[in-house]
Amino acid sequence: MAQTISLAASPRQATGKGGARQARFRGKVPAVIYGHGRDTQSLELEAKALEKALTGIEPASTIIELAVRSKAAVKTLIREIQRHPIRPDIIHVDFYEIHATEKVKLKVPVHLVGNPDGVRNAGGVLDQVTREVEIEVLPENIPDRVELDVTALKIGDSLHVRELTIPNAKILTEADLTIATVVPPRAEEVAAPTPEAATEVAEPELIRKVREGEEEEGEGAAEGGAPAKPEAKGGGAAGAAPAKPEKAEKPKGGKES
Repeated sequence: MAQTISLAASPRQATGKGGARQARFRGKVPAVIYGHGRDTQSLELEAKALEKALTGIEPASTIIELAVRSKAAVKTLIREIQRHPIRPDIIHVDFYEIHATEKVKLKVPVHLVGNPDGVRNAGGVLDQVTREVEIEVLPENIPDRVELDVTALKIGDSLHVRELTIPNAKILTEADLTIATVVPPRAEEVAAPTPEAATEVAEPELIRKVREGEEEEGEGAAEGGAPAKPEAKGGGAAGAAPAKPEKAEKPKGGKES
């Protein structure tokens, strides 16, 4: 059965963003209450008392007995809690009044029970796809949560909304919606070699090829190609260094004049 907690609230005179800002400055949490044809009423609650009351409960499925000043407490459900985008502070709460004889629609959390067979014996992973379901129920039969046993699940098995059993309640969530499944273990990914490692592996291969090419070129020139050394004549191979001129011989038979 759903838990019931009591809270005290006061009417809030200043409305709108300015009024809500003023309430938060005084350590209050701005709120509203509506439902059953009543006009929406602006309220404010003690921030510390609200945080303490909501600790360790499921707010969506907990009945709140809300007393506004000296009036008798009314049973409500929390329809929305707004929190600060950075800090965990509550900045606004919506309360919906309920009556004991009228059914209400609300969402209740789904808690998985047990350790699946596919996790224990095959290293699978339990994945909870749906964490809450919507039901229609009388206030006195509101469950604080719904439990689902997953012990028998093997790898590839799933449980759906149709497997849920909630006494005295009508389940409104689609019956074929998956709640939990056991998926195979993830394969370990082999790390790809880094560019530095690839360069280190390829470098010896590159050096070896260059050396082979140089040797082949040298062998071709020695066997049938151009002479290894250029002749000392003008008809040498193109690009060869010019030969030094031969030293002139002295004429025989006397001194030079």
